[in-house]
Amino acid sequence: MNKVVLVGRLTKDPEVKVTSSQIQFVNFTVAVDRRFKDANGQRQADFINCVAWRQTASFISNYFHKGSRIGIVGSLQTRSYDGNDGQKRFVTEVLVDEAEFVDSGNGKAQPGDQMTSVPQPQAGSVAASAPTAPAKAIDDDVMSEDAFSSGNSGALPFEV
Repeated sequence: MNKVVLVGRLTKDPEVKVTSSQIQFVNFTVAVDRRFKDANGQRQADFINCVAWRQTASFISNYFHKGSRIGIVGSLQTRSYDGNDGQKRFVTEVLVDEAEFVDSGNGKAQPGDQMTSVPQPQAGSVAASAPTAPAKAIDDDVMSEDAFSSGNSGALPFEV
């Protein structure tokens, strides 16, 4: 199974591009905070390259901008190409199937906020899929280091 779920912030404004076959796509990077803080109390981030196609690309470029929190669901893919210098380059990125709002209107996630998604239509489908059912916003502090510290021996910081 190849499934990736990320919540993070866009590192720059996404721009829709078009292939020679007139198919829309967008490349973007999501900064995802790591679960635990470093020795200085700061959270480190991983910068994950992503690509979305067609309606999902249009949705992302229309509704998200630099700094926006975004939830994505997709799969990991690796591809290669020949660079201008003739060297083979390898790229690992997330192929986005769904993009979701994570913030409320004021830029801060609140309890009870709903997430809205626009799924990527499956190959061969005639009509676009309906958005997924609303869910609660994801809280940054749910998976903190403190949740796994002494006293919790094996307990999960969330309901199963």
